Amino acid sequence: MTSTIPTVPLRTLVQTDRTLRRLLTITLVDTLGRGAFFTLTTLYLTLIVGLEPVTVGIGLTIAGAVGVASSLVFGHLSDRFSARTMLVVLHIVQGTALIGYLFVRDLPTIVVVASLVLLAQQGGGSVRSSVVGRAFRGEDRVRIRATMRTVTNIGIGVGTTVAAVPLALGTPFAFHLTMTVAGSLFLASAVLVAGLDPARVDVAVAEPASDAPAPAGRSPYRDPRFLWLTALMGVFGIQFGVFEIGVPLWVVSHTIAADVVVSPLLLVNTIVVVLLQVRMSRGTGTFAGAGRAMTRAGWLMVAACALWAGAGWVGGDGWGPATLVIVVLLAAAVMHSLAEIMSSAAGWSLSFDLAPQERMGSYQGVYGTGYAVGAMIAPAVVTLTAIDLGTGGWAILAAMFAGASAGVVVIARRAAREADAASIR
Repeated sequence: MTSTIPTVPLRTLVQTDRTLRRLLTITLVDTLGRGAFFTLTTLYLTLIVGLEPVTVGIGLTIAGAVGVASSLVFGHLSDRFSARTMLVVLHIVQGTALIGYLFVRDLPTIVVVASLVLLAQQGGGSVRSSVVGRAFRGEDRVRIRATMRTVTNIGIGVGTTVAAVPLALGTPFAFHLTMTVAGSLFLASAVLVAGLDPARVDVAVAEPASDAPAPAGRSPYRDPRFLWLTALMGVFGIQFGVFEIGVPLWVVSHTIAADVVVSPLLLVNTIVVVLLQVRMSRGTGTFAGAGRAMTRAGWLMVAACALWAGAGWVGGDGWGPATLVIVVLLAAAVMHSLAEIMSSAAGWSLSFDLAPQERMGSYQGVYGTGYAVGAMIAPAVVTLTAIDLGTGGWAILAAMFAGASAGVVVIARRAAREADAASIR
């Protein structure tokens, strides 16, 4: 299996590695479509189709459960079948299902269409992770995931900007056209996926003898350390829901800041990730480096929770309090974004290095399930803590993130000691 050399500068790697260039192009095309589409989804279903918000919420929640299951299933399948072929099929399913939103009229059709979209999206995420794990080695895998995250934020940012056009026009035709184009981008991306080198991205498994025992310790379900990593990173991953759901609700309902401040805060997150994800992921490609990054992520999230809560304490009229609350919110957004960067890099490193190469897909599927479950429960966790309890709720979230990061650090340090001992022997 081809691997890259960790000392090659990233820019050189992009210029010389055809597989990497194609993966980044696929990521950009996908996220352009995703950014445009998911900005419009809820508003389209409520404003254009005329469905009740509760109906939309129920449908998307059911679909979210399908996404959790598909993350697990497709990770396993990518260890048995061609990852490239599965990605092609999943892109076609997702593109077709996105266009299928135009035919949604009630709860059953929401469930069917949204489930197909999330099945393809979450399942494709697990397969892509296994592809990166197979095609590259060492710290290159973390650097490449960081670069893909940067490209993802750029694509979603541009796609979200494009979605402003149908939102401004407000006509069914504008919504329909944009959503059709977004779905078509996934169909076009399927062609790009088909051009990936199977020798790099597909698993090569030798056929075992019929009476040969299964390799010990090769199932992620029999790997307590990896299961703990998955659970802890899933808990820490609730921070995505805090920023996407909790922060807008907190700013609007619990601070004196103008509602319009929400948009710049989300923009700060995008900018920080785009500018710093690759740079701050350096040095996290080892167990020790991942542990250090996760330690910083934990402290940064505690600081971010304190600042988010502190913004709710700022009161009064005039420019002084209004300026102060914006400064506090911006500081919280930066801290939160840095925590996202560091935790993501640490998680990528550990999820790759703790997984056996021949079961990369299964392990990445399990790891992705942790994040999917975290995303599914995040709205409830965030509203029941920060939004309902205020400062006390933010304290609970801070303790939760600190505990999760501490657990991941313990796993990383023990893995580092085992690796050092093995190298001495």
